[in-house]
Amino acid sequence: MLILVACKPRGAEIKIGVSAPLTGDISALGQSTKNAILLAQDEVNAEGIKVGDKTMKVRFIIEDDENKPESTATVFQKLISQDRVVAIIGSQSSKCSNAGAPIAEAAMVPQVSPWSTNPNVTKGRTFVFRACFIDSFQGKVVAQFATEKLKARTAAVLYDIASDYNKGIAEVFRDEFTKTGGTIVGFETYNTKDTDFSAQLTKIKGAKPDVLFLPNYFNDVPLQVQQARKLGISAAVLGSDSWDNPQLIKLGGDVMNGASFSNHYTPDSENPASKAFIAKYQARFRMLPDAAAALTYDSVYLVCKAIATAGKADPKAIRDAIAATKGFQGVSGVITYAGNGDPQKGAVVIKIVNGKFVFDSAVNP
Repeated sequence: MLILVACKPRGAEIKIGVSAPLTGDISALGQSTKNAILLAQDEVNAEGIKVGDKTMKVRFIIEDDENKPESTATVFQKLISQDRVVAIIGSQSSKCSNAGAPIAEAAMVPQVSPWSTNPNVTKGRTFVFRACFIDSFQGKVVAQFATEKLKARTAAVLYDIASDYNKGIAEVFRDEFTKTGGTIVGFETYNTKDTDFSAQLTKIKGAKPDVLFLPNYFNDVPLQVQQARKLGISAAVLGSDSWDNPQLIKLGGDVMNGASFSNHYTPDSENPASKAFIAKYQARFRMLPDAAAALTYDSVYLVCKAIATAGKADPKAIRDAIAATKGFQGVSGVITYAGNGDPQKGAVVIKIVNGKFVFDSAVNP
């Protein structure tokens, strides 16, 4: 990471805000976020950040956005107006980052979302960044995997129409799969918190797709796959980065074996930075870090490196330093910004084998 200096902090601190789903439907991901923040905070503060002639500590103010856009807006307003943070990390879901981004942009406080892949999060904004790839790339990765690796010619999609992320990547997959010569034989929707998908899946069963694409969160997918299999749908099941949490296996069990999904990184990575992070995370929290944890960790170091580069804890200077980032070696891969808040990054495909996430293949832009 090479941003820390070898002298002891002198007590001054820099405040950085964090907006995360600590409660709500994806609270397991919120816990991953908090874990990564705490790990990185301790590492940074062990040496401090050189800011001008001072060595300063950082303090992360972690707020719960409940994975609700309205709560996220309140969190961003508090962090900016009351806490006077110099930057914000978060949120994780695209619908929440889309709620916070206009507030950060208007206040000219840099925002780095670790995990929000919907293109609209950064679109037309100069203070909003992300540490992950975007859905136009991810949807293409999954579509190519379906046609080239699985030899699929037909596909069906079931997605949450009330979520920016789910809807966005479902549409990208539909368009990209069609471009490859494939046919979409089902494009079904549901609403957040629905638990009965039998009507939509019955329609999909009648269309006999080669693959079933479920770009939904890890808490919804297991029930959808279970219901699909009970109805006799034998299609290969594909997903997206929203699957990446141990809860997917815990909730789904054996029914998830054989399914594949796109992701930001793999715990099997040979990248030295990734291996070191995984070892430290496992030692402290007794579990493997998911992609949200890895991306959050990278977001912390992106912001801290920018503070050190800027030489001052000023939001505008931090924003300029983030925008100028080239070749940043994160645990989720190399991050380079080229004119907007979207990094140029690759993706991986993960397959579920005997209840474990196993690396399948890598795809670069």
